[in-house]
Amino acid sequence: MKQISAAWVSDPATQKVCAALRDGGAQALFVGGCVRNALLGAPVSDIDIATDAHPKRVLELAQSAGLKAIPTGIDHGTITVVCNHIPHEITTFRRDVETDGRRAVVAFSDNVEEDAARRDFTMNAIYAKPNGFVLDPLLGLPDLQARRVRFIGTAENRIREDYLRSLRYFRFHAWYGDVEAGFDPDALAAIAANLDGLSTLSRERVGAELLKLLGAPDPAPSVAAMRSTGVLAQLLPGADDRALAPLVAIEQAAGAEPDAVRRLAAIAVPEDAETLRLSRNQLQRLTRMREEAQASTSVAELGYRYGDEGGLHETLLRCAFLERPWSEDLRTALHSGAAAQFPIKATDLIPNFSGPALGKKLADLEASWIASGFTLTREDLLAG
Repeated sequence: MKQISAAWVSDPATQKVCAALRDGGAQALFVGGCVRNALLGAPVSDIDIATDAHPKRVLELAQSAGLKAIPTGIDHGTITVVCNHIPHEITTFRRDVETDGRRAVVAFSDNVEEDAARRDFTMNAIYAKPNGFVLDPLLGLPDLQARRVRFIGTAENRIREDYLRSLRYFRFHAWYGDVEAGFDPDALAAIAANLDGLSTLSRERVGAELLKLLGAPDPAPSVAAMRSTGVLAQLLPGADDRALAPLVAIEQAAGAEPDAVRRLAAIAVPEDAETLRLSRNQLQRLTRMREEAQASTSVAELGYRYGDEGGLHETLLRCAFLERPWSEDLRTALHSGAAAQFPIKATDLIPNFSGPALGKKLADLEASWIASGFTLTREDLLAG
């Protein structure tokens, strides 16, 4: 029998939470991302526990054990239990009663098989006991080991229960799928047959899911599959992903960390991206990156205006759009610009200039200084 031996499983705080449930006669099973990632040797950030105890009973058992319990989603069966500052999301086994493609009406269950059957992918329906021994009611472990993203049951049924699962399919394939093995043809066919359902989803949910996908080490194959199934055009009618794969290769050559907004800027114009309900900061970054990447601003000036890190975004994106390889000379230019300090202050021009004329003169002198490669001195600029 497979056993998880990750440090978080044996953490005294997590074991205390499990013991609180089990001492009260309830089941405690780790489930979802923590089990999946532990089996893959990937980092685990959230601990989810499934139980047959109903939410009010979970609250009672946690409080009896002296643990802090928060009814974060009690109507949906979820209680967050905090021990030693570690949150544990405890959710009662559930089964779907009714679905409409956006949300489900659920009933609590005493059966782990029913709980597993309502999940999206087989790799997310793997459980583990508090001692780490794996419980695999739907045989998801072979799929996980093969990095095969497969819907539970019939793909079309799972998608019609929640149309966001079409996007989740591509996101999970980007993070956990075997690119060489390709995509499940049944899944792609079901996704392509249910494109209209995507329009019923909130833009916030779509935007959040798309950014998670684009944050994967290499999302280009998944985005290409989204294009081929019609999903990309449905979500972002003006999207063009031709620059995405080159961008990922250039990022890797430059040693740059993945950046979901930068990658979104490679495929979407700001007008389309705005429909994703991005934050103001995200939309401003995307707009600036696209504009600067397509402008004639020198790389050194990008460094001067946005710093080493900020200028790197635009430079990477520009290389992708122009199909140019990464060069360390670009990093040198960025650094030289970031280190440059404009030698003129407003006080240097007063009283000869004031108001709008002062601002224009400062801008003109700055442009001359930048054009000189930051070589003109204060004296040169004032004498000009």
